[in-house]
Amino acid sequence: MMNVVLAWSDFILDFSDTLRDMPQAVYIVGGAVRDAILRRPIKDLDLVTPENGMVLARRIANRFGGDYYSLDDARDVGRAIVETQDGRLVIDVSGLRAPDLAGDLADRDFTLNAIAVDLHGDLQTLIDPLGGVGDLLGKTLRQCTPASLTNDPIRVLRGVRQSVQFGLHIDSTTMRAMKVTAPMLARMSAERVRDELIKLLSLAKPVTGLRVAQAVGVLGVVLPETGRLLGLRQGKPHLYDAWNHALAVVDALNDICSTISSSRTDETAARFNLGMVAIGLDRFRISLQQRVAGTLSDDRSRRAILLLAALLHEVGKTPIEPHRSEDGAILYSGYAEIGSQIALDRLTSLRFSNSERKLVALLIRHQADDVLRQERLSPLHVYRYWRSMGEDGIDLILLILADYLGTVGHTYDQEVWLRMIENAQILLEGLLEKRGSLVDPPAVISGDGLMAALGLSPGPIVRDLLEIIREGQVNGQVHSFEDAVHRARTALNNGHAE
Repeated sequence: MMNVVLAWSDFILDFSDTLRDMPQAVYIVGGAVRDAILRRPIKDLDLVTPENGMVLARRIANRFGGDYYSLDDARDVGRAIVETQDGRLVIDVSGLRAPDLAGDLADRDFTLNAIAVDLHGDLQTLIDPLGGVGDLLGKTLRQCTPASLTNDPIRVLRGVRQSVQFGLHIDSTTMRAMKVTAPMLARMSAERVRDELIKLLSLAKPVTGLRVAQAVGVLGVVLPETGRLLGLRQGKPHLYDAWNHALAVVDALNDICSTISSSRTDETAARFNLGMVAIGLDRFRISLQQRVAGTLSDDRSRRAILLLAALLHEVGKTPIEPHRSEDGAILYSGYAEIGSQIALDRLTSLRFSNSERKLVALLIRHQADDVLRQERLSPLHVYRYWRSMGEDGIDLILLILADYLGTVGHTYDQEVWLRMIENAQILLEGLLEKRGSLVDPPAVISGDGLMAALGLSPGPIVRDLLEIIREGQVNGQVHSFEDAVHRARTALNNGHAE
């Protein structure tokens, strides 16, 4: 056995001591052991015991003042969630999958996840029947047995992610098995596939993961629309085909999110394009961080959903026959609307939430908008943008910026880029700093008041006139009840509201 020192937190050391009075054998297995070897923070702890896994999970929750959840009665799996000095720790406890520990480890996915430690023994003594430590330190991803992937095809997608996450070379036999097993993902639970896809998009380098997933054949099963982007021609100013353009946009969006994140370093913003993002959007940084780092449903991050929208934003081009404009440019008319529906259908099949589906569809529908390309945005531009998009317009700004960089690559025009950053500033300033005057001006007249002043009956015309009045407030032309009535009467007389 290799001489490896495992880095256990103080809590886990105390946890081991506290549970020594329990008579049954208990082993730490899987990711926690792997992370201890790699000296990575441990947020999840998987335990196995010969029997009564759910009972043990409940005892752990009670002893440490945590919460208990029953996960799988048939497989005897329970979960305890406890608070530690290092944050929340999720502890899953299950009965052995086989008659003994060796059989349990052999039934796992990859050798680096099939290493155990006796919780009642020396936490520095590894149980490693499949050579997982050597594979981990040798940077190799290897399946435990020839049946590891076919036993649970979701492991193919997990293997892609972990190969990128830990910088591993996929063993040739394992790679062949992954390619053979990939089509079986179509029969897997949509929720499990969805969750692994989100984890893939949450990698520090999601594009690397997507390229590996495409090479293995996984992406064509999970998101078949993306496979049709490969080789799809794009006219100028695009540098790449639709597939490589989509990846370039994912990469640029990930870089922009990193640039506005709390973990930004000087190196992150060293390039001119990202440096201008850092400088131009700095005063909105905290608000942007909170939004991008937030979740939409079931702890799935908004950032991952934005990257998914970036990946899918060109899929509407695949069913369209392109045509050329007068200047020879290749055009796919109506692709954004078509792509929005294609993405909506795909996310529905993968059981994404309603809010996630709506956001992705909205972003794809509007990602080609030229709002950031305007010479200069007026207050009315700002008002109409946020009136149309709501706060999802923040996400659209980031996607439009990324789409430009993913389109032109290193050939970007500094003047165009600075104008886009300036317009992003103007829009964000309107929402985050001048909302009361540019986005939600206070009402100077009610619908009832307007109907009484002009002798109108309820109907769409009242709504339209109130909108005209609000736009007048944004433009500085309406300040009072009298101004509002005058503007509404003028609009009626000129036929601007019907």
